[in-house]
Amino acid sequence: MAEILETKKDAALSEQYELLIKQIKSLLSKDERLITNLANLTAALKQTFDKISWVGFYLYDGELLYLGPFQGKIACTTIKIGKGVCGTAAESGGSIVVPDVNKFPGHILCDPDSKSEIVIPMFKNNKLIGVLDVDSDSYNSFNETDKKYLEEIVKFLTEEIIN
Repeated sequence: MAEILETKKDAALSEQYELLIKQIKSLLSKDERLITNLANLTAALKQTFDKISWVGFYLYDGELLYLGPFQGKIACTTIKIGKGVCGTAAESGGSIVVPDVNKFPGHILCDPDSKSEIVIPMFKNNKLIGVLDVDSDSYNSFNETDKKYLEEIVKFLTEEIIN
């Protein structure tokens, strides 16, 4: 695939995700390095959705989540398992949608402009790989549609791309 991403900003949210996922399946390759795939995936998400102010991966090293490829402002470099939204999602193994980060107990403030967040944990063979973290500078930016499709993207990534 050429490095051109087609977006339809005026389409329904589900249609935007379906178009994105179709392109991601052509853009990412298990023959590429993980960092390359994650970098292009973050760029594709940021380019597709105006509501995203920050998107990136925190990867698990057996002890901490450490900052991986991202798009947006500078970010926290490490997160302890069980801390903040990312660490909580990693510990629980479930996706977390946060309409207002100020109301999430123990939220880690990396960007004072962040208002809402969604975090999708990534597992391969029942082992934590990391999390996909997506932030918005608006409240209530993410919903069940985002959760469904971001989980689908992470599933594709962990099942088809990550060795």
